[in-house]
Amino acid sequence: MSTTGVTKQHEDEHSSTIKYLAGVDIPVFLISGGILVLFAVLALYDIDLMSGWINTAFAFSTKTFGAFWQILLLSTFIIGLFLAFGRTGKVVLGGLKKPEITTFKWISIIMCTLLAGGGVFWAAAEPMAHFISPPPIFGGESGTKEAAFNALAQSFMHWGFLAWAILGSLTGIVYMHLHYEKGLPLKPRTLLYPVFGDRVMKGAFGAIVDSCCVIAVVAGTVGPIGFLGLQVSFGLEKLFGIPDTYTTQVAILFSLIAIYTLSAVSGVTKGIQLLSRFNVILAVALMLFILLMGPTAFIFDSYIHSFGLYINNFIPMATFRADTAWLDWWTVFFWGWFLGYGPLMAMFVARISRGRTIREMITLISIIAPVITCFWFTIVGGSGIFFELANPGVISEPFAGLNLPAALLAITEQLPMGFVISVLFLILTTIFVATTGDSMTYSVSMVMTGNDHPQTPIRVFWGIMMGVMAAILISIGSGGISALQSFIVVTAVPVSFVLLPSLWTAPQIAKKMATEQGLYK
Repeated sequence: MSTTGVTKQHEDEHSSTIKYLAGVDIPVFLISGGILVLFAVLALYDIDLMSGWINTAFAFSTKTFGAFWQILLLSTFIIGLFLAFGRTGKVVLGGLKKPEITTFKWISIIMCTLLAGGGVFWAAAEPMAHFISPPPIFGGESGTKEAAFNALAQSFMHWGFLAWAILGSLTGIVYMHLHYEKGLPLKPRTLLYPVFGDRVMKGAFGAIVDSCCVIAVVAGTVGPIGFLGLQVSFGLEKLFGIPDTYTTQVAILFSLIAIYTLSAVSGVTKGIQLLSRFNVILAVALMLFILLMGPTAFIFDSYIHSFGLYINNFIPMATFRADTAWLDWWTVFFWGWFLGYGPLMAMFVARISRGRTIREMITLISIIAPVITCFWFTIVGGSGIFFELANPGVISEPFAGLNLPAALLAITEQLPMGFVISVLFLILTTIFVATTGDSMTYSVSMVMTGNDHPQTPIRVFWGIMMGVMAAILISIGSGGISALQSFIVVTAVPVSFVLLPSLWTAPQIAKKMATEQGLYK
């Protein structure tokens, strides 16, 4: 070998060492971490200036990409159903002949991770918001029984089939095949490999793709973490008289950081699984209690009627564009939030779904989980509407100004043993956010390393960083978290283009795997 060849080989090895120092993708780490730190610094420097910038970007994002996101989510759901219930449904994913996680544990992790803490406070608040101010697609008078059914149907649209499908149905198929069977790294850029090949796997292009997805999911996770600090602090003052101060909020955040970081460090088969199981058991217990001790008949009537409205108006609601101002702050806001989670949530779904068939995975994510979520929204939000119908103002007055924690506590206080139930709901929400924190800490760490067993120090770093960033933002006041929630939608713009190719690459991969597994004979 020539001297030049030896030198070039040495340079390549040196470059590779720098790029993957201690197993970490340094460019992705610096880009994503740097932008997130810059966000926090600008927020501390001048929150009003930064909020102005973000609100401008938010308005541009929703106006320009809102319709595209609606079509993207609808297409993902429909194509997923075709794959699940056609011959490709029998394809076994992940290179294993049988699942490594039991079905109950698998469902528990999926439900807790994807529903997250937002599914508790929004379950109380969103139906009430639509009940007070009817969605434009339904219109009509507010405060009536018909308005109650319409309000729940609209909430189902935002937290139902489309929201869940984008979080791992088609993208889960792509990851499972390309990582576990073809050996590509478990990174967002892998979703673009069928389109761009090796060009996206190396160099600046791939690093930018990964960084955009990490920023989106960290923003989407830091928001609920910080929001939880504000919400639980509010609840502790209302229930126990503990002052709602920044000190209380930070104490809550550090407790949460400890829980989800330890869970993430212990791994998928230990802490994350145990936390999810406990959360599901507590959620089911609370559901049964409200069903038995709350407005049972109204809950069942509302669920059946509202779900019928949801199915009957599914396409009109999914493609509604007649009132873009309303859409921007409701449907498109939620779509942006869920899109931001899409690539990394799909990585996590792929990690825990090995050995499952396409039919099993898509049926759980795109059908069963949404149906359960809608029932959960009816139990919590439907009960709130029932109490409001019986005694106008009892829920809507505390909820005024979109006060999510006040709406939840106002509902739980109307139930028998209201104090105990309120405390249990605060615990439930905390664990819901913790299960999102641990799974996303794990997923971000997978992006940094490209494998599904990231090193412990990396998991600890990202777990602590997300909590500290939340603490910094709430030190500014609620404006910091509000700015971050708008920023989530802005980050969804590039991420939506990372998810787009799965509309055609997932069917191609599914058919190829079906042929390889002898299902097309």
